Amino acid sequence: MSQPFSSARRAGLRALGAGVWGGVVVLPTPLWAAPPARLVASFSIVADVCRELLPPEVEVITLVSANADAHVFEPSAADGRRLAQADVVVINGLGFEGWMTRLIQVSGYKGLLVVAAGEETPASATAPAHRHGAHDHGHAGPDPHIWQDLGLMRVAIGRIAAALIARWPAQAGAITQRRDAYLVRLSQLDQHVRAWLAQVPREQRRAITSHDAFGRFGAAYGVEFLAPQGWSTHSEPSAAAVGRLIRQIRQQRIRALFVENISDRRLIQRIAQESGAQVGGTLYSDALSAPGGPADTYLRLFEHNARTIAQALGATVSP
Repeated sequence: MSQPFSSARRAGLRALGAGVWGGVVVLPTPLWAAPPARLVASFSIVADVCRELLPPEVEVITLVSANADAHVFEPSAADGRRLAQADVVVINGLGFEGWMTRLIQVSGYKGLLVVAAGEETPASATAPAHRHGAHDHGHAGPDPHIWQDLGLMRVAIGRIAAALIARWPAQAGAITQRRDAYLVRLSQLDQHVRAWLAQVPREQRRAITSHDAFGRFGAAYGVEFLAPQGWSTHSEPSAAAVGRLIRQIRQQRIRALFVENISDRRLIQRIAQESGAQVGGTLYSDALSAPGGPADTYLRLFEHNARTIAQALGATVSP
């Protein structure tokens, strides 16, 4: 077990406080003499959750950065070195980071691996191979997009916090306090989202996205999402699937189409042109925005997506 991550910093501060003693200059202990604790997160959303839970002294490193697609991420040698130097590694699980198992093996990392999605997480919000009217596609494995359901994320945050406390027990009080405050903010956001979408009749809550990342959001808030691609972005949708989706949009007069920050927007723009529907904005599906953007934290991502969806469906959402 390593020392608590604040020990080096405290040692440095003690040395600085000593300053000059008996005419002898006491040089401060450089903070870099014992590097701070380091956590590596697989992608930007998990990294932000960890930053919320941990004191700022802990360095949180993200492998898949903002606006990047973790489904098709290809780790570099530098990513392997980052993993090898980590004290803790946190991932989403459910096959979202299919490249992580190999990366851990290559890096030689032997430390704690925290998986946010536990065994109690349902495989999906719908059947493994589902059909929405004229649109259908199969899915391999469980739906990994647990962050699209604030209820599932409450459980995941509790699991991550418990693992961090086990790793750094001296920080149990600080992590518990930060976890509890974070969960209060999640509950408040959940209430707002439910109020926004309650303005829209259930039969009108249909939306189109590039890939099927919002099924868990739909199950939590009663919105049906259709997409030409499945849970992963590895393969391109067939022309036949796109054609069926366009006919369904026309028949059901679906008015909410969205581009995603991680996907090529040309597919949704083509579907909008051929169906006569309007693009309702950009959703941040599998990654945060860059710092300063509208979705640069997990809670800002969720709020932005929910606002955009509700407004496109006809709800009035206060600023």
